[in-house]
Amino acid sequence: MTAKKKSSKASTIEAKKAAVMNTGRKNPTPIVIAAVVVIALAAGLGFFLFPGGESTRITTAHSPSGSPIAEKGRLVYQVSLFDDGKARHFQYADTESKTTIGYFILKSTDGVIRAAFDACDVCWRAGKGYYQEGSSMVCRNCGRRFESVMVNEIQGGCNPAPLNRTIQGDQVVILEEDLKKGQTYFNFSKEA
Repeated sequence: MTAKKKSSKASTIEAKKAAVMNTGRKNPTPIVIAAVVVIALAAGLGFFLFPGGESTRITTAHSPSGSPIAEKGRLVYQVSLFDDGKARHFQYADTESKTTIGYFILKSTDGVIRAAFDACDVCWRAGKGYYQEGSSMVCRNCGRRFESVMVNEIQGGCNPAPLNRTIQGDQVVILEEDLKKGQTYFNFSKEA
């Protein structure tokens, strides 16, 4: 065999070996595509496993999204916002305690507008809150279900912690001082 044929045969063998052992030049595109697909699937799974209401930051003016009007220590919502029976989740940023307090408001199946902190006496440390499924609020941590007509009625245990609210004409009013009473459910720096 000539030197040229030996060299050609050796390079062919090396090329086959590199292909089998995957030691040749690598193309990063399939890895990038796989990573993007995994991230997208994880995000989709998160939305599927943890459904919930919309989350709105407290602002100072009424908007179509349902943000309340903040005035003189009161948060005011339009009653009509809750006519569909869907729980609306909100957050209140307490600047004094530097705590963000989560709560929800809904119109229960008996037509009463109810409010509760997005936490309970048992599962609050998990910081997961509740989501609505039909006429029930469901704990994202333990999975217990609570009929909407019992929100604001039963206190303690894994029931959503009641939040005082009043109905004044066509407005739902929540006092900031009542919201601040829920700080302990959302202060994760020092667990009680």
